[in-house]
Amino acid sequence: MGQYQKRWHNSKYLMLLFLPALIYYLLFKYVPMFGILISFKDYNTFKGVWASEWVGLKYYSLFFNSPDFMKLLKNTVLLGVSKVIFGFPAPIILALLLNEVRRATLKRFVQSISYLPHFISNVVVVSMMFLFLSPTSGLVNKVIQWFGYDAVNFMQNESYFRAIYILSEIWQHVGWETIIYLAALSAIDPQLYEAARVDGANRRHQLLHITIPGIRPAIIILFILNIGHVLDIGFEKVLLMLNPSIYSTADVLSTYVYRTGIQSMNYSYATAIDLFSSIINLIFILTANWISRRTSETSLW
Repeated sequence: MGQYQKRWHNSKYLMLLFLPALIYYLLFKYVPMFGILISFKDYNTFKGVWASEWVGLKYYSLFFNSPDFMKLLKNTVLLGVSKVIFGFPAPIILALLLNEVRRATLKRFVQSISYLPHFISNVVVVSMMFLFLSPTSGLVNKVIQWFGYDAVNFMQNESYFRAIYILSEIWQHVGWETIIYLAALSAIDPQLYEAARVDGANRRHQLLHITIPGIRPAIIILFILNIGHVLDIGFEKVLLMLNPSIYSTADVLSTYVYRTGIQSMNYSYATAIDLFSSIINLIFILTANWISRRTSETSLW
């Protein structure tokens, strides 16, 4: 027992620093889990959670048999998978490119410029998208018309929604997400590169046999975490971009939950849909972690 007391005493300041994060997750992540109970009840705000009538899996059955179920699931999965396929490699590529820049001033400038969009709110980002893609005064359509083509109403065309969303996500977050990879790159021993150059290895060989293997653990961990958010599409940006003309491709689970839960006040139904989405995400992350543990030495647990 004395050993544990000594470790606690030596770590008391670290635990004090950790305390605000612990309180945050307890209050805003774990305590609200009590709310999933209403997905199994016919929740009435006047009766409260406990007094509301139990209905079992009624709302889950309603959702699975709903004509919107397959459309919502398809839109969410396609958007989430597209984000992983195109968005996940982007910060890796940027980090590798920045790692090759030898001029420190230029490197810091590019890093600063790429970080800035992360701090812009989604409201401003979507407003910029509407301005740049406007069919009458948008810069993109001005260029299209300059080449002799007709203007395109991008924000009202369902065919362009996924591409616009993914590209805006990459632009907004690619710089911020390179931080982890740049940190992993800085941890690679420089002597490995020196030895490789002595042995005659060129830049490509160094990249393939030193740089990428050096950041592979970080890539795997972040890929697993990204897989766990396939159905967790950014609600704010999709909602701001959403309009009736693009519902067929843009309406996802999170926006549907908002309409049914907040606007229609059908809290039990919305909670059932949201819990279903969370369970699918959990299955994805467990599967990705299991595959990673089986095929490599890196995993979350």
